[in-house]
Amino acid sequence: MASQSDHKAAIIDGKAIAQTIRNEIAEEVRHLSQKYGKVPGLAVVIVGNRKDSQSYVSMKRKACAEVGILSLDIDLPEDVSQVDLIAKVHELNANPDVHGILVQLPLPKHINEEKVLSEISIDKDVDGFHPLNIGKLAMKGREPLFLPCTPKGCLELLSRSGISIKGKKAVVVGRSNIVGLPVSLLLLKADATVTVVHSHSHDPENIIREADIIIAAAGQAMMIKGSWIKPGAAVIDVGTNAIDDSSRKSGYRLVGDVDFQEACKVAGWVTPVPGGVGPMTVAMLLKNTLDGAKCVIAQ
Repeated sequence: MASQSDHKAAIIDGKAIAQTIRNEIAEEVRHLSQKYGKVPGLAVVIVGNRKDSQSYVSMKRKACAEVGILSLDIDLPEDVSQVDLIAKVHELNANPDVHGILVQLPLPKHINEEKVLSEISIDKDVDGFHPLNIGKLAMKGREPLFLPCTPKGCLELLSRSGISIKGKKAVVVGRSNIVGLPVSLLLLKADATVTVVHSHSHDPENIIREADIIIAAAGQAMMIKGSWIKPGAAVIDVGTNAIDDSSRKSGYRLVGDVDFQEACKVAGWVTPVPGGVGPMTVAMLLKNTLDGAKCVIAQ
């Protein structure tokens, strides 16, 4: 039997899996275009100029172009009023060429996020954050129209890597509205036994060590050590944290919430950062936009 130091986890290549999904989407978009003369349209509303938001939006724009989805970018100033932002959302709700609307989060402090998100037409809520979609996700026997992109991407990585969820112990680290909470609901829908670890949890290390599946979404650089991971567990690392690195031109590098080098010696599967969950989030956004468009175009 190989000693632990020889063990090497299987690396889940999110970039490659996302590319496969984008190829599948491009094929369907071509079909819609040929048969109906219409393509899916995605509108992205960005308020202010946060660097992380800007880079996500440019990544999305490129991905849309690659699969043939029409991309519409609405850039609004940091000090835009809530009334004007909601008026823009209503305008997009009424635009028949737009099948998906995404409001890039977080929004500036003076804007009520909940109010804005609930104004997006539920049929165009490709981010999956409309209260009705989240409510349906939380309830047994109900199906939301759209699932949030990052949680959906996490489960897609598991399923396309042949990792079964049913009956497994899953631990979600973090309880944000964007990832932690919805991914825990999705795992529950997939029949996992789910525990959520958060900042008030006692002894997170021992809870995490029991998990067959770990979804790390706490936003704490390399918080989860190799010794916290059960041998053979599947580790999906949603974290993207910049840490100082003087050897890089940028002066920093990106790391996840999991200590990747250590995790590789123990886990069965692990996603890298970058190149794991990130590309999947964009691929799922494209998939949701395609699905929304198919409901309208292919009636």
